[in-house]
Amino acid sequence: MWQDIVFLCGSVFSLLVLVPTLRDSMANVPLGTSLPSAIIGIVYGTAFLTLGMQLSAGGSLLTGIMWSLIAFLRSPNPLSDSEPETHAGYSTPQHAD
Repeated sequence: MWQDIVFLCGSVFSLLVLVPTLRDSMANVPLGTSLPSAIIGIVYGTAFLTLGMQLSAGGSLLTGIMWSLIAFLRSPNPLSDSEPETHAGYSTPQHAD
């Protein structure tokens, strides 16, 4: 089925462009981006699997896993107080005592 190959190519492209983000320790991807993308990849992979499109399923599941890794490793930790608080995108000035 040619559609299986087309969806696989899209997933492989996504994987290739996500690798630099996963490797960059300074990357900061919001959970609002990474978690929905991970869920979509896993849901699509499951749907493709039920349709008998194993190649598409594998690619989509791997893309979902890649986004899950990005969410875990490259998203800001909402429980961490290690970064200065921000207001409207600007850092709070740090004062030397």
